Formats: sequence, structure tokens, C-alpha cells
Amino acid sequence: DGVSPGFLVCPQGHIVHNWKARWFILRQNTLVYYKLEGGRRVTPPKGRIFLDGCTITCPCLEYENRPLLIKLKTQTSTEYFLEACSREERDAWAFEITGAIHAGQPGKVQQLHSLRNSFKLPPHISLHRIVDKMHDSSTGIRSSPNMEQGSTYKKTFLGSSLVDWLISNSFVASRLEAVTLASMLMEENFLRPVGVRSMGAIRSGDLAEQFLDDSTALYTFAESYKKKISPKEEINLSTVELSGMVVKQGYLAKQGHKRKNWKVRRFVLRKDPAFLHYYDPSKEENRPVGGFSLRGSLVSALEDNGVPTGVKGNVQGNLFKVITKDDTHYYIQASSKAERAEWIEAIKKLT
Repeated sequence: DGVSPGFLVCPQGHIVHNWKARWFILRQNTLVYYKLEGGRRVTPPKGRIFLDGCTITCPCLEYENRPLLIKLKTQTSTEYFLEACSREERDAWAFEITGAIHAGQPGKVQQLHSLRNSFKLPPHISLHRIVDKMHDSSTGIRSSPNMEQGSTYKKTFLGSSLVDWLISNSFVASRLEAVTLASMLMEENFLRPVGVRSMGAIRSGDLAEQFLDDSTALYTFAESYKKKISPKEEINLSTVELSGMVVKQGYLAKQGHKRKNWKVRRFVLRKDPAFLHYYDPSKEENRPVGGFSLRGSLVSALEDNGVPTGVKGNVQGNLFKVITKDDTHYYIQASSKAERAEWIEAIKKLT
């Protein structure tokens, strides 16, 4: 009855944008969304987006600190902004929605499925021209301080941001082409990798893998390469906690400790050190609202028939539980059995 139901975050209200997590289901030509209350989706649906004649923009760069947006504009010019929790998820939703929009035109869907591997830069565009545009103060790519493994690197940008920028400026038609083009810019010394992740990709020597379309790989313009290591004594616990490599992220519902109410959170699983943090998707700042070390913790699926002990609300199944080393119990709900299994397996590897 449709594909990949799951949470996306969208602004509610036209004057004040309060970002709210909603449960979305893609049906044949409609995107239906529901509220979640007490761990269960509320029927009837909160709303519907009819996809016939819709245009989709992905990546949508209208909100500066929300890089994972998809914008849908309906035939009646109503605009919807939907935020995923990771690039993989954003691109998967965009792909499925685009398929649903073009379902009446099979040729279009075929086109979507075949990525053009043979990328050639159009003759009228030179690498110099792209780099000039990248440097443009209003429309270029923004450099800012970024952290990787406890070090701060000034004037850098993320690999995935450059890919988004190349696509939104129509230099390329797909992420694959953007990676090819960014690798060319590095070979010609217009760009430089900065930090462990992006340097490692160069050393692996595989040309295709040279540039990483990744939100943890940092790059800078070759001529303004400055790096500042934060003094060791300034590194507080949370910096260390958040310095691990991101293994998995996604929206899950979590039961609160005090009021036992269910809230949708963006969960991020990191390793070395192994931590599970969760963020409030309605907030702009990118600071976790909670988290815990996975060392010595236990994770298990909960029965789907009836409400397990410790769980409040009329939940709709797919629950699992993490018990930390200091015996704190976390009750978490995934959006499908498969998703629950993936999370349990990923967490088990790190306990």
C-alpha cells in the first residue's frame, strides 16, 4: 500500500514556523501525513499532498541551517518543506516521490534509475568559472569552522554541501556527476581535503573515491588552508562523546523518563567512542538533548502483542529497549520491523 512510511519534519503554521515531526506514508499519487500521540499515529490523517503535477526541489537550500530539505510545490502553488534526518534518507524520499510524480510517464522513471556514468564537463563551462562562482560572496559555497574528531578547522565546507551546491547551480545533473566534478577540482588543485576523513579517501588511491559526498568529510579552497587545533584542555566530555564516526542515524520515537510521553527524536549512533545521542528535530541548534555510552549496555526487541512492562501509551509495535551500564532503561519505537532490526544490530555491534 505504498513505500517506506517514516517520520519527516515539516513547518506548521504560515507566520511562525514551528517544525514538527509527522508520520508520512507515500501512496500511489498522494503523500499522507499523521500526528503521533502516545506512541501511536492519530487517525484520520493530519493532511494530504496530491502529487499529480507537483514539482520537487532537492536539495532545497531555502533554510540555511536545514540542509536536508525537500520542497514540494503542488499544482495550486502550495509549498511544502519536508526535512529528513540524513542525506541517504532525504535522497531516498526524493527518489520515491519523484517516481510517484512521474508514475504516468514510464520513460521518466527509467531515466531516474539510470545514472549517467560518462560525465563530461560541458564545453562552455571551465573549472575556473566554477571556482569563481564558488568564491562568490552571495551565491557561492559558504565556508565556516567545522569540527572533526575534536579539532576545529576554519573556513571549510562539507563534501555533501559541495555536491548539493553543484547540483543546485546546474553544473551537474546527479550526485555521481558532482563527485566526479569535485574530484577534478581536487586534481587541478582548486580544492583541498582537510582532516582525517577526506585525507583518508585520497590515500586509498581509488580515483572514483577521491572526493567524498559525505557530511563528515571536510574540504577547503586550496589557497586559504588554515587549521586550528583546539587546545587539549578545552576538549570537554561532550566533544569527545560527539567525536566518534557516525554509523547510523534516523528518526525514532522515544518514551520520556519523567512524563512517559512519546516524542520523535533524531537518533545518531557513533562509534569510537560508542554513543547513542538524540536530538530534538524541532529545534534549530544541533546539540543533543540526551545521550548515553553504549559500552556494557543491553539492547533487545520488545513483544509486539500487547503493551510491554515499562511502556506507557497505546503504542503501535516495533519497540525495542536499551538498558545502559548504570541501569537506565530507554524505550524506543522504530517505524517498521526491518528498521527496528537494523537499529538493534547496529547497536549490538558497539556494546
